[in-house]
Amino acid sequence: MNEADALDLMRMALATVLMGCAPAVGAAMVVGILVALFQALTQIQEATLTFVPKIIAVFVALMISGSFVGAQVYAFSEQTYQRIANAPK
Repeated sequence: MNEADALDLMRMALATVLMGCAPAVGAAMVVGILVALFQALTQIQEATLTFVPKIIAVFVALMISGSFVGAQVYAFSEQTYQRIANAPK
């Protein structure tokens, strides 16, 4: 494996990680903004109010996007193993 192959493999790994965590992080961000807006409008400053909706949103997002994330990880694994199999000996 040369430097170009290693860099390409790292690029694919980072892209896979970003695609895998994007649904959960996106859901947490949207719910966080909505809860912060609600707290600002009602002046309710309860610390636990922010955690429960975010946790529920992240779990729902992971349940909905689980097959997509699994497919991304599977595709990355297949490409990695294909490169190992086709590597010059």
